[in-house]
Amino acid sequence: MAAAQPRLPAGAAMVWRLARGCWSAFWDYETPKLIVVRNWRLGFVHRMVQLLILLYFVWYVFIVQKSYQDSETGPESSIITKVKGITISEHKVWDVEEYVKPPEGGSVVSIITRMEVTPSQTPGICPESMRVHSSTCHSDDDCVAGQLDMQGNGIRTGRCVPYYHGDYKTCEVSAWCPVEDGTSDNQFLGKMAPNFTILIKNNIHYPKFKFSKGNIASQKNDYLKHCTFDQDSDPYCPIFRLGFIVEQAGENFTELAHKGGVIGVIINWDCDLDLSESECNPKYSFRRLDPKSESASSGYNFRFAKYYKINTTTTTRTLIKAYGIRIDVIVHGQAGKFSLIPTIINLATALTSIGVGSFLCDWILLTFMNKNKLYSHKKFDKVRTPSHTSSSWPVTLALILGQVPPPPSHYSQDPSGGGSTFGEGAELPLAVQPPGPCSISALTEQVVDTLDQHLGQRLPVPEPSQQDSTSTDPKGLAQL
Repeated sequence: MAAAQPRLPAGAAMVWRLARGCWSAFWDYETPKLIVVRNWRLGFVHRMVQLLILLYFVWYVFIVQKSYQDSETGPESSIITKVKGITISEHKVWDVEEYVKPPEGGSVVSIITRMEVTPSQTPGICPESMRVHSSTCHSDDDCVAGQLDMQGNGIRTGRCVPYYHGDYKTCEVSAWCPVEDGTSDNQFLGKMAPNFTILIKNNIHYPKFKFSKGNIASQKNDYLKHCTFDQDSDPYCPIFRLGFIVEQAGENFTELAHKGGVIGVIINWDCDLDLSESECNPKYSFRRLDPKSESASSGYNFRFAKYYKINTTTTTRTLIKAYGIRIDVIVHGQAGKFSLIPTIINLATALTSIGVGSFLCDWILLTFMNKNKLYSHKKFDKVRTPSHTSSSWPVTLALILGQVPPPPSHYSQDPSGGGSTFGEGAELPLAVQPPGPCSISALTEQVVDTLDQHLGQRLPVPEPSQQDSTSTDPKGLAQL
């Protein structure tokens, strides 16, 4: 007696059945089935969803976003700035060579509006500034010789000396003396600064479309000498008043001139190259870039020095802590031109997205409708191809094509070799000949028609089930 086959554990058997089911389902073929559901509410939802999707693609995707165009962002850009104007302080007249840094003019330019000046500094030893941490002292023991404070002004000598004013003492340092201590001469240059003019020359280039343009349109030599910028009347005169820039950024000029700040001049080149070149114009906007609300990081200042010699022997300098308005010119842009490839891609996406309405309505039917089981029964059919084979070549071909062959019990071979019979005493009305020079499509149609005739003549007709009877019920799908 043969040994009994070992049985798999229950868990392993369940995993095996699950794996077999997944593997079998992987090879299933699914095809849509069209069912007409006569329900005006569901039809209204379906058409509204399709209409919303269509409006989204027509209005937003194609009109607003212009997705039918090939686009390029970030144009190649050059910027040249030039500041003109004079101003006065309490002691002197200032011209552009003194209050503009850097003088060559680029995408960033600083205009000095207030100065704290420490004059006549020479190399030597002097008290450290009280604004330096741990610089105050009571005796020489509080000062370490050779100590260097990176936030200070020099190297400590080890002595504790009286401060410049008052009864305080600080550690002595070897530095440029006297050190900057906040009591320096203060000069305000902002009285006439709102009338300073800034020329901003900008040229852009889109290499993908080989398109170039600048923000100065007129070719007259004296054009820039008599114009100032106006968005409506003179948009191609890029000469801006400093007061106009600060005002457009929403800032108070006097406050900004005392503490300093950073203003961004943003030039935007959005060009539709399907239109004429005159439709591609620069758009200017202005805003403050440094955080005004945070006092620790608000404002703008920097230091520089002017050196000279006295009696050709002693090197002397004037240290200047400058507060000013820094102008950052930033260029953005995007150019677009019609292209067939993005047009086809977005059209295909739009047509595919319209099917979302059908998916939504199917979900409503299967989930919320009263007769959702009836709809599910009508929508999903499972057809299993018979696993047996036949020696007759038309049956084999029908199986390959996915047709249902007649049951093998109905086939019998004619002893005389004259053909096959269907059932008992019935001749098989097959008008199919062995493979010849005919076309495959004609052969396929012939085999399908013949097999349909066999199934219609000989296969028993099943009794209508209770579920099928509901399909003939006048209150069937028509009421969904």
